[in-house]
Amino acid sequence: MSKNLTKRSEDYSKWYNELVVKADLAENSAVRGCMVIKPYGYAIWEKMQAELDRKFKETGHQNAYFPLFVPKSLFEAEEKNAEGFAKECAVVTHYRLKTDPEDASKLIVDPNAKLEEELIVRPTSEAIIWNTYKGWIQSYRDLPLLINQWANVVRWEMRTRLFLRTAEFLWQEGHTAHSTRNEAIAETEQMNNVYADFAENFMAIPVIKGRKTESERFAGAEDTYCIEALMQDGKALQAGTSHFLGQNFAKAFDVKFTSKEGKQDYVWATSWGVSTRLMGALIMTHSDDNGLVLPPNLAPIQVVIVPIYKGEDQLHQISEVANELVVDLRARGISVKFDNRDTHRPGAKFAQYELQGVPLRVAIGPKDLEKGTVELARRDTLSKQFVAKDQVVETIDSLLKEIQDSLHKKATDFRDDHITEVNTFEEFKEVLENKGGFISAHWDGTEETEQKIKELTKATIRCIPFDAKEEKGNCVYTGNPSEIRVLFAKAY
Repeated sequence: MSKNLTKRSEDYSKWYNELVVKADLAENSAVRGCMVIKPYGYAIWEKMQAELDRKFKETGHQNAYFPLFVPKSLFEAEEKNAEGFAKECAVVTHYRLKTDPEDASKLIVDPNAKLEEELIVRPTSEAIIWNTYKGWIQSYRDLPLLINQWANVVRWEMRTRLFLRTAEFLWQEGHTAHSTRNEAIAETEQMNNVYADFAENFMAIPVIKGRKTESERFAGAEDTYCIEALMQDGKALQAGTSHFLGQNFAKAFDVKFTSKEGKQDYVWATSWGVSTRLMGALIMTHSDDNGLVLPPNLAPIQVVIVPIYKGEDQLHQISEVANELVVDLRARGISVKFDNRDTHRPGAKFAQYELQGVPLRVAIGPKDLEKGTVELARRDTLSKQFVAKDQVVETIDSLLKEIQDSLHKKATDFRDDHITEVNTFEEFKEVLENKGGFISAHWDGTEETEQKIKELTKATIRCIPFDAKEEKGNCVYTGNPSEIRVLFAKAY
């Protein structure tokens, strides 16, 4: 497994693309804009999925599954949602192929197999889910309805990049129904906090929680909350969103309930989701010129043991020590691999696991057997140390926690160093061009100004931070009065 990665400082985009492929995470498929997620990449996604699923269930949600296809009439029912996704929709018009009468080796669409109603391949599931909820909700006793689904969706993107933006991707989408506005808003806030907690404490990615501007909201939502992360190249990445949908979808699909007082009203709704885009965030937050760097919480293999030996006798002696270590580490819930393949030299194995971001590597050779030690190498700092055999389990346990915390601190320090307050548009452009990161600036609250800044600089308002201090000032572009600073950045 050859590294030979382009350096981040030379071409960050090329480095990213090479790393995804060379670390065996994913590759482009035969379908334009779609990817194959390889076993190692999927193992990381499974760990994300398992932790998020646990958090969803702890907060009272249940999993269900809804169809991939959405009848066009249902998709059109909520106008803003339909309009927002219309340009990205894949549409099924026929249900059968037949042999080409002019060339028996080819298949053509059977013109007699046209669907009565066209089907949209879901870009998001609000339409099909809310049409279903109409039959599930009659009374306040049926509320709240807290449902999540793990699924794939299709958004026909023209410019794609592995994990960050593909025509088909994996995600989860929560869809909940409530009896009051306040309850739905509380749910929206709760799930945004769940995402933030997951990113910070599981992925070691610091995020800023905030609210989207009206033009950046989810199509059909009254309000969108988000978590925004900062990548090493100074660009922002939206890592998760949670939407307060008000009664828009309930009205579009006529989902009503009878209250305790016997009155009929439309339910209040939320939706929220994260996707395999988190894999891109993970790679671009922690990795380096040597390859992937994984937080221990997310690493499919947390510890790899590599024997260094000549001949079967040495391998047998080393294997006894290694297998004992495997048992002890697994007893502590640590995932470990003993790589005793005789088809690869130790140096090739070291390079592979460094490229794939395994947090800790243990090397055991004949001299280690004599001394009663092992060599421990950290992936994050590339530092090595010798540890007595009887202390190695405790040391590994401690180091994994230290690496997790250290990666979070390093990413937080970088993020904090790249939040810059500016007061003039000249400062704004200078920081954007030469430093990057988040720019904290006053904005006059108009969509016109927001769009003009985007046109001139390609920077967008990433969020209005929840913890932003009220501070009178003047809009960085128009000079009009402003009450609060917002965060701008170029983004993925």
